[in-house]
Amino acid sequence: MTELDTHPKDLGLTAVSSVPTTDEPQKAKDFNSNSEVRWCPGCGDYAILNTIRNFLPQVGLRRENIVFVSGIGCSSRFPYYMNTYGVHSIHGRAPTFATGLAVAREDLSVWVVTGDGDALSIGGNHLIHTLRRNVNLTILLFNNRIYGLTKGQYSPTSEAGKITKSTPMGSLDNPFNPVSLAIGAEATFVGRALDSDRKGLTEVLEGAMQHRGSALVEILQDCPVFNDGSFDLLRKEGSEDRLINVRQGEPITFGANGEYCVVKADYGLEVAKTADVAADQIVVHDATLEDSSYAYALSRLSEQNLAHFPMGIFRQVSKPTYDDQVRSQIGAAREATPHDGAALQSLLRGRDTWTVA
Repeated sequence: MTELDTHPKDLGLTAVSSVPTTDEPQKAKDFNSNSEVRWCPGCGDYAILNTIRNFLPQVGLRRENIVFVSGIGCSSRFPYYMNTYGVHSIHGRAPTFATGLAVAREDLSVWVVTGDGDALSIGGNHLIHTLRRNVNLTILLFNNRIYGLTKGQYSPTSEAGKITKSTPMGSLDNPFNPVSLAIGAEATFVGRALDSDRKGLTEVLEGAMQHRGSALVEILQDCPVFNDGSFDLLRKEGSEDRLINVRQGEPITFGANGEYCVVKADYGLEVAKTADVAADQIVVHDATLEDSSYAYALSRLSEQNLAHFPMGIFRQVSKPTYDDQVRSQIGAAREATPHDGAALQSLLRGRDTWTVA
């Protein structure tokens, strides 16, 4: 393990294998760890792993400056398979560990890898508070609409009526829309991509990586054992009539020949036929709007039956980050406080103390 300014062991970090000390360009193979990748055959996690291994060296991120933090679940094996620093933390608490790292080590690129169960069930509060604080993290939420590691129970994103081992008569829950949830929590970057769409996933990841602040990327991912084919409608013939790929500054049209579009409705957005509306009625995508209501309305076009499903970058705005502000606050306190015993006693015996008779 490489010696850094603060040794990674002091932060609870482990390295999968030796971390390089040279400045030579790194390649995808340099991010391969010595650990055997052990997901089920056909799992969408393989595609995500390969995309990220290829993506990181292309954008110049060096593995000795990267930390992957995970919770519990199939997705949480991810740190073992990357030749970077990594923390396999506890169920739902990866954002908490990652927040501490982001505050303590400004020089590190901190990533969270989580799943729909880990992030949105036991970890729900940790996720939304991390997003609202705008901690400088990149959060990858693998969504397969099922609990895979515990063998097939319904998850917070499973469709209403979903029949699983824990809902034999069909789920009665209304599922979370992770993108809507993140935008509602005022995340400053929110995107969505499909595991098998390397180009689309890479574009969203690049935007998330370059963003300073909380970035959440929902990655739709197949679980071939317990929820096989859950997103097949977005992969097979006819998917062009379902996928709404949004790009900054471009009118939102979709379909094999652009026959569908997105227009404003009374209180949000809706899908219309391009031939039935004037060109100036078609919404032009703008992820940089400060007001999050547009991005939220766009996310609400996502339907449980996958009839329509927006993909790409929904929101990308700039706001002060929590970790930057914490470091600034600590610096100001150090400058204003004399470094002597009297200052410490004054703090300990301040107005928020009392004497017990």
